[in-house]
Amino acid sequence: MAVRARQTTPGKRHAGFTLLELLVVLVIIGLLVGYVGPRYFSQVGKSEIKAARAQIKALEDSLDQYRLDVGHYPSSEQGLAALNSAPAGEARWQGPYLKKAVPNDPWGNPYQYRYPGEHGEIDLFSYGKDGQPGGAGEAADIANW
Repeated sequence: MAVRARQTTPGKRHAGFTLLELLVVLVIIGLLVGYVGPRYFSQVGKSEIKAARAQIKALEDSLDQYRLDVGHYPSSEQGLAALNSAPAGEARWQGPYLKKAVPNDPWGNPYQYRYPGEHGEIDLFSYGKDGQPGGAGEAADIANW
């Protein structure tokens, strides 16, 4: 099987893009990325906050189920681990109360738990993106109160 070279007629220009046309397209793409990129990444931050709120709600529901079975919430020392394995001396424990291990918050930090709480019967919260108390925006604390 022979490969034939493409024949062109003299004086006929090949179709294609010039360097200038390619540069214009790259500039337009760069402008679009510069405009859309920050908006996209701000939405990612909002979704992490929503995920943290949903996880806190699910953990709070599991803690309520624990309290219904045992008669009280786990102590601060027992922590959220009491949702997966029976604490010593808890004969009425009916768990596990979570299908999987206690998750970290969307930023990879453990959720904070206090019983008795300072803001309610229990305090369940995340320090947010910065992992420090307080903050604003994505770094704000997310809590059950």
